[in-house]
Amino acid sequence: MELNSDPDRLFPVDPRTREIARGLYASVAELPIISPHGHVDPRMLLDDEPFQNPTELLLRYDHYVTRLLHASGLGLNELGVPDRSGTAPTAEPREAWRNFCANWHLFAGTASGYWFRHEFTELFGIAEQPDAANADRLYDTISDVLSRPSFRPRALFADFGIEVLATTDDPMDDLAAHAALAADPTFTGRVTPTFRPDAYVNPANPAFIGNVERLAAWNGTAVDDYAGYIAALEARRRHFVEHGAFSADHGVLQPLTLDLDADTAAALYARAVRGQLSADEAAVFQGHMLLESARMSVDDGLVMTIHPGVFRNHSEPTFDAFGADTGHDVPVRTEYVENLRPLLRRYGNVPDFHLVLFSVDETSYSREIAPLAGFYQSLYIGAPWWFLDAPDAVQRFRSAVTETAGFYRSSGFIDDTRAFLSIPARHDMARRLDSAFLARLVAEGRLDEPMAQKIAVDLVDALPRKVFKL
Repeated sequence: MELNSDPDRLFPVDPRTREIARGLYASVAELPIISPHGHVDPRMLLDDEPFQNPTELLLRYDHYVTRLLHASGLGLNELGVPDRSGTAPTAEPREAWRNFCANWHLFAGTASGYWFRHEFTELFGIAEQPDAANADRLYDTISDVLSRPSFRPRALFADFGIEVLATTDDPMDDLAAHAALAADPTFTGRVTPTFRPDAYVNPANPAFIGNVERLAAWNGTAVDDYAGYIAALEARRRHFVEHGAFSADHGVLQPLTLDLDADTAAALYARAVRGQLSADEAAVFQGHMLLESARMSVDDGLVMTIHPGVFRNHSEPTFDAFGADTGHDVPVRTEYVENLRPLLRRYGNVPDFHLVLFSVDETSYSREIAPLAGFYQSLYIGAPWWFLDAPDAVQRFRSAVTETAGFYRSSGFIDDTRAFLSIPARHDMARRLDSAFLARLVAEGRLDEPMAQKIAVDLVDALPRKVFKL
């Protein structure tokens, strides 16, 4: 069967509205990509080595893909994912690719299927649907492309038109890869770190005690010294700022913020480093530290982003066998109004503090996030994320937030991806969908076309620059 990319994909079916969408999209299609939040490894760009093979590049690390194949009966080891023990049989890359191609039909209608179609047709020149019969031929076609100098990471960075790419990094990372990229005259792109302190501020995280011990040793303070702990986090944030960081990201189950006095916080911390907190007490300390993180952002200028609402590692047997980020994280209902009130009471209208709220709970957009962003000067609405960065969900997002908060209280698109090759596909999808949404408003007489044109460009360019202080 033929595989192609329709030039009018994602545009409205109505001829008049489609024509408006085409014009709006044409004005943004070639604009540079600004990617202020993602998970690409900076060492990939530093080393600039050829990608290994189609499975390593497109399949093994993409939990959007492996989760759906797993649900249909394929073991993760059959997709090239080794177990933690290293003893279980693991499919060779070509065998794993065959398993994927034989089940290509599973991705019909999914966001992953849409991105794959873009990558296959636009990057690899593939014009046939994957299946069991052509799996080896497609593997060889992609492998041939991967061997070309024009397909090295740095060449693709330039070809994709990426202007800014933010990574996500451990607070104790020395950021040597970022420093080397910034000092390399042969690389002109901007790759910046992002401070991600989750495992240093959540006592329920299994790595918490070991992490705060490392942090204290680096800072030269006792591990149970709360003031030293806070000072060390502030110092590590400064280290990130010195290496070009513009944001700090926080992944939490619920966006709980609590205003504790210093003595109470210090007592909780002293018990946390000894592993003596109950689950409820750990949540209280993490809520206090989320508020402290906002205070730090007010002080050092890092944009604060919050990604809440995901139950991590839902399948205990899978986590035990294969570890984290293997496809079994699941969204949960999320509450923002009460949880964020202590933070917003203090910092909601502080000049130059920027707080970007994300959600994987669609019900929160119109009920909570858009109304909050429609009042608080510091608060911006993050783009649809993770399970929601899909065509229909993006359109629902625009409908849910625009009537309350407009376009200019949103962050612009954020790809949040580990899959480097999907970056242009994801940003192109967002530009097409925003063009389609704006075209409908024009066709319905709710917006004039020159204003729609301005908004389309601002969503891609001006808004992410403003929200992330670029």
